[in-house]
Amino acid sequence: MGWAIALHGGAGPIPLDLLKERREPREAALRHCLDIGVEALKANLSALDVVELVVRELENHPFFNAGKGSVLTTKGTVEMEACIMDGKTKACGAVSGLSTVVNAVSLARLVMEKTPHVYLGFEGAEAFAREQGVEIVDTSHFITPENIERLNLAKEANRVQVDYTPPDQKEILVETHTADGDSQIGTVGCVAVDNTGNLATATSTGGLVNKMVGRIGDTPVIGAGTYANSLCAVSATGVGEAIIKATVARDVAALMEYKGLSLGEASKYVIHESVPEGNAGLVAVSAEGEVAMEFNTLGMFRACATEDGYSEVAIWPSSPVQT
Repeated sequence: MGWAIALHGGAGPIPLDLLKERREPREAALRHCLDIGVEALKANLSALDVVELVVRELENHPFFNAGKGSVLTTKGTVEMEACIMDGKTKACGAVSGLSTVVNAVSLARLVMEKTPHVYLGFEGAEAFAREQGVEIVDTSHFITPENIERLNLAKEANRVQVDYTPPDQKEILVETHTADGDSQIGTVGCVAVDNTGNLATATSTGGLVNKMVGRIGDTPVIGAGTYANSLCAVSATGVGEAIIKATVARDVAALMEYKGLSLGEASKYVIHESVPEGNAGLVAVSAEGEVAMEFNTLGMFRACATEDGYSEVAIWPSSPVQT
C-alpha cells in the first residue's frame, strides 16, 4: 500500500507514425505533469489536491484537448467541460459549456465545495466563475490557429475529427473517424491515491472537433467519464457517447465492489467487453496503490508512477517512453 498516480492525454486511433513534432511535446508534457503529481504526493498533499493540480497543468498545455488546447465547435467557438470527485466522501462537481474560464477543473471543484449542486453549465457556470473570481480570459485565448485549421479540415470532410490530426495531412481524416461519423477525441485526466489511502479523480476536455454547439460528452457525467469511491478512482477518455452508454467509470468500481475483481481485472472487462472496440480508454488507481491504464483504441497518451519507484510514459501498447 502506498501512493500512486496515473494520468492520460486522450485515447483514440493515434497513428503509429504520428509526426515527431506532435508526439514529443506530448510525451514531455506527460512526464512534466507526472513529475508535478509525484512531488505533490511526496509532499503529502491530498489526492483531491493532486488531481486538480495535475489537470490544471494539463489544461495549460496547448498539446492536449482541454483548456488552452480545446478544440472548436461547428460554429468556431470553445465549449469546455470538466469534473472532479473525492473518493472518500463522494463529493463531486462538474461544469460544461465554458468559454472563458482558464482552468475548468478548478471551477468544477468550486461547484463541489461552494454550491449545493453537482453540475453547472453554460451561462450559469460562467456567471458562477465570475462570482468566485476564478481566472477568466477572452474566448480568443483558446482559439488557436492550429485548432481553426483542424475545424476547417473537419468541415471540408463533413465530420468530426481527432484533435491530433496533423493540419497538413487531410488523408488521416479518413482513417481516424468512426463508422457512424463520430470520433475519438483527446481528453485529459488524472487519478491518485495518497498516503492515507484516499482516492480522487479529475477529467477535463474541449470535446469534439466540429461538434454541435451544446453537445455534452462523458467527462462531466459522474459514473461515465469520471468516478471515485473508497475502492478506486477512474478517469475515462474516448468516444463520449459510447462511454456514457457503458457507464465506464462506475462499472469499474461496481465490478470491484460486487464481483470482487481486482482493479486490473475490472478495467480490462469494462474496456474490452462493455465498450465497442476502438472507442475508449481509462486510467485508474485503487486504494491499495494499484494502477490500471487500459484502452481498446490504437493508443492512449498516458503516464503513471507508484511509491515503489515505478514510472512510465507511453502512447501505444507496450511502448514506454521512460521507466
